[in-house]
Amino acid sequence: MSEVSEKKTAEKEAMKKLRAARKETIKRAADKMKKQKNAIKDIKKQLKDKAGTVPEIAEATGIPSSEVLWYLAALKNYGQILEGEKDGSYFRYKWAGNAPEDPGE
Repeated sequence: MSEVSEKKTAEKEAMKKLRAARKETIKRAADKMKKQKNAIKDIKKQLKDKAGTVPEIAEATGIPSSEVLWYLAALKNYGQILEGEKDGSYFRYKWAGNAPEDPGE
């Protein structure tokens, strides 16, 4: 076997080992991204119909209010939702009409 062939074989084996070692990590990351995508989709659906507060959105979507708050902060940061008037201690959030569509749809 030539030196080049041995090197390629060694590289292939190293990549196989690396993929096997990272398999669970990649699966967990993919599952987390899927969960986040679904949560944002549910929040978006809720806000397209009417404005809502964090507790209202949490109740309607079944997502814990602490997570809803984080998603709303991110969506607001990217200009996809607007913060409306205060309703008691909470702001009412609504979907921005000019927000870019979610690529996951």
